[in-house]
Amino acid sequence: MTHGPRFPDLIARLPATVPFVGPEEHERASGHVFRARLGANESVFGPSPKAIAALQAADREIWKYADPSHFELKTELSKRLGCGHGNIVFGEGIDGCLGYLVRLLVEPGDAVVTSEGAYPTFNYHVNAYGGVLHKVPYRDDAEDISALFAKAAEVDAKIVYLANPDNPMGSWIDGATIEAALDDLPKGTVLALDEAYIEFAPEGTAPKIDPEDPRVIRFRTFSKAYGMAGARVGYAFGAEPLIKAFDKIRNHFSMNRSAQQGALAALLDDAWLAEVRSRVVAARERIAAIADANGLSALPSATNFVAVDCGRDGDHARAVLEALARHGVFVRMPFVAPQNRCIRISAGTEADLDILAEALPKALAETRQAKG
Repeated sequence: MTHGPRFPDLIARLPATVPFVGPEEHERASGHVFRARLGANESVFGPSPKAIAALQAADREIWKYADPSHFELKTELSKRLGCGHGNIVFGEGIDGCLGYLVRLLVEPGDAVVTSEGAYPTFNYHVNAYGGVLHKVPYRDDAEDISALFAKAAEVDAKIVYLANPDNPMGSWIDGATIEAALDDLPKGTVLALDEAYIEFAPEGTAPKIDPEDPRVIRFRTFSKAYGMAGARVGYAFGAEPLIKAFDKIRNHFSMNRSAQQGALAALLDDAWLAEVRSRVVAARERIAAIADANGLSALPSATNFVAVDCGRDGDHARAVLEALARHGVFVRMPFVAPQNRCIRISAGTEADLDILAEALPKALAETRQAKG
């Protein structure tokens, strides 16, 4: 008799799912390549040319293992963040860092708090380690920090997850508001502050928090503003005792040698970062204008995407999304009501947005016709 692997009960009960279906899978299913890839919040403007050169140069030494201490990157980051090497840990994007945090803090049955409809990869990790998710609704299309902290106190949460700026809505909370709210964070609860889009946000969005404050761990990435989503370079920074604990469980060789060198070159190229920010602002304005020309409304955004209100409900927004896909435009949408009345459109090049401007009225017409 053949015997297979003996999965733990927790794993056996989990659905075989992934948080996101990539555009490539949609392309394979449809047999068509998207003309405009505007759904994954990647930076279509790419990484710094200096980062590309560093990646190419490092590839010649790809036979070497990467530095598992990430010394050079930590040295530059510590200057910019006002902290020490011991306050920073790297992982496979923010997704990997979030997984490590959950593994460190959450046992089966432990309570964890997030917003209903917030970034689903965090939930994916909590479920995988047996945590119990407690969710609070958005308020006015923004995460409700007061409600999050109140729920954490009610359920004795190990972690509260908050993205600022937020994905999928693009909304943001002023940094001073977060600083003041920390007085209400329950004792023993850690705030996981996801700042993936912080480089696109208005001045003052990032709170001023002592890196050694044991209540907060912050997450950032090279996937968005730095244009290196495929390199999987993310990091967390916080109090040294918590960051040091990551060494117990992290994959010490998770980031390859070329990615380290490319990320360092990207970090040092402030001029390119400023150029990308400028292009994203222009793209957000163009998306808003395209939406308005088609009778839709764009929500204010502090990210490299815009949530566009389709004016009805989730079924209608999904029909618009599917029609756009048939016209070669890949976008995504929030998955929980009432935010799922929107579609989410990433910043694109002028050529990308020309395609969107041509496809959106057709998609809306097809959607109206299908509904009779």
